[in-house]
Amino acid sequence: MAFSGTLDKCIACDKTVYVVDQMSIDGVPYHRSCFRCSHCNGTLAMSNYSSMDGVLYCKPHFEQLFKETGSFSKKFQTPTRTKENESKTPSRFSSMFSGTQDKCSNCKKTVYPLEKLTVEGVDYHKSCFRCTHGGCPLTMSSYAALDGILYCKHHFSQLFKEKGNYSKMANTKKNVAESSEQSSPKKEAEEEEEV
Repeated sequence: MAFSGTLDKCIACDKTVYVVDQMSIDGVPYHRSCFRCSHCNGTLAMSNYSSMDGVLYCKPHFEQLFKETGSFSKKFQTPTRTKENESKTPSRFSSMFSGTQDKCSNCKKTVYPLEKLTVEGVDYHKSCFRCTHGGCPLTMSSYAALDGILYCKHHFSQLFKEKGNYSKMANTKKNVAESSEQSSPKKEAEEEEEV
């Protein structure tokens, strides 16, 4: 007796569905990998899907569809964009679907979860988590921070503990930044006088 196989076809991809990979929803066969939300293409499970007229949705999008339209018309409304909507920070719920909004405190670029390091409530790329004074790579056990500025423990003790004044270096850094901003207009004025 020879094995004849299965004749079931996946409704999504129209390929043969074998028993090992088959999910049967309302008597309709699917591959596990084809059992996806029609809106976000997220993988579904038996516990988190809803179906309307054979169209599959994840629970959040099914509820969103019903709340926006008031009926199950299978069409999501396109939101009208206003400046007020664009300036709002995304809700916690919407951030699950839209990626991350976190920015690295050092380079100001987006920090994705795999490369994110959060120290004292501030996000960094792992590669940007370095000593401000010497550029040494830092770890959670080898850093010291003063006024939001990161140092390795060696440079921190060298700069502050020996002198006993923690505010001196912070004030020096602020003064250097301010003087560099103010010196550029002075240099331009001097160059104009020479010409």
